[in-house]
This record gives sequence, C-alpha cells and structure tokens, in this order.
Amino acid sequence: MKIYTIGFTKKPAEKFFSLLRTSGASTLIDVRLNNVSQLSGFAKRNDLKFFLGELCAMTYVHRPDLAPTQSILDDFKKQGSGWATYEDRFLKLMEQRRVEEAVPRELLKNAVLLCSEDKPHHCHRRLVAEYLAGHWGSATIEHLV
Repeated sequence: MKIYTIGFTKKPAEKFFSLLRTSGASTLIDVRLNNVSQLSGFAKRNDLKFFLGELCAMTYVHRPDLAPTQSILDDFKKQGSGWATYEDRFLKLMEQRRVEEAVPRELLKNAVLLCSEDKPHHCHRRLVAEYLAGHWGSATIEHLV
C-alpha cells in the first residue's frame, strides 16, 4: 500500500492538480479540521470536490477524525507551543481515537492525504501517514511536493 500526501498552499492550481493526476491516486482524503475557509481558495471543500472529479477523476472524502483539535492547533499557531509539543499531543490524540481501527485500510489504498501546509515536515498529514503505516505495516509514504 502506498499513502500519498499533499498540501495546497504555495502551489498554483495547475501544479496541485497535476501532482494529483500524475500520482495515479483515486481518492483524496481531506484531513483538515476546517475545509471551508475563504483562505483555502481552490481547496475549499465543495470546489475541491468538483475539481477533483472533473480534472483528476478522483473522489473526495473528509475525515476530521484525522485532524487535530482546535485546541491543539491554537496552542501551536497562536500560543507558540512548539512543534514537539504539537506532535506529541496529536500522536496521543490519534492513539485515543484509535484511528488505525476507525479508518478502513481500503480507504487509504491508493489515496492522498490533504492538508494545507506546503511541505510535510511540520504538518499533521505526515504524522497521520506515519502513524497508520506504523500500525498497518507494509505501507510506504510518498509526499507530493
């Protein structure tokens, strides 16, 4: 199984959808807590769902259970809690939610995890992919950048 990840910021729509199309993935899994913000541009939920179908023949699924809580986000972005604290809290949250059992493996087969961050280094989509790959075994991760 291969799990892809992608972020939409700092990418023009042409590059974003080209990366998705050439990945060969069939499903995009939106792991953002807030997917309707005006700041999301072409990646707002309804627009993204339309574009994915029209441009990439992909389906769209929103899984907020794979997103951090608002409190975790606020502590990191507004209070400056630091990446190590954010990562620790989010990993514990996924453990509490038992996402490895809640998320069907078939859903992630040939799928892309979407978040907003440009690069995966300090983004929770990487943590989700690594967490699930670690629990499920035999999964590889490819970040589309």
